[in-house]
Amino acid sequence: QVQLVESGGGLVQAGGSLRLSCTASGSTSSINFMGWYRQAPGRQREWVAVVSSGGTPTEADSVKGRFTISRDNTKNTVYLQMNTLKPEDTAVYYCNAKTRPPAISNYWGQGTQVTVSS
Repeated sequence: QVQLVESGGGLVQAGGSLRLSCTASGSTSSINFMGWYRQAPGRQREWVAVVSSGGTPTEADSVKGRFTISRDNTKNTVYLQMNTLKPEDTAVYYCNAKTRPPAISNYWGQGTQVTVSS
């Protein structure tokens, strides 16, 4: 089992920055990918960014150039640096961890609210 705890959400004006953190505990050696998803009111949850166990990042086109995902394996923590925030970035942001084969499992954090005012 893996537990994920997010922090760093809040209210920010358009053009501002926030940094989200997500720390894993439990069976952390089983984690392969860690990433971020978001869900705005009335919309489906969407993928934002993912980073491999080796540190290779990938961001969605909608946030590329503004958001950066990174990972510190020594702290079992994944970060999402969000710059040049827009009102459409407003959502609950969820941390996700996927474990290695053969027993691939998905774990989710409780979510952290990010609100960008115009």
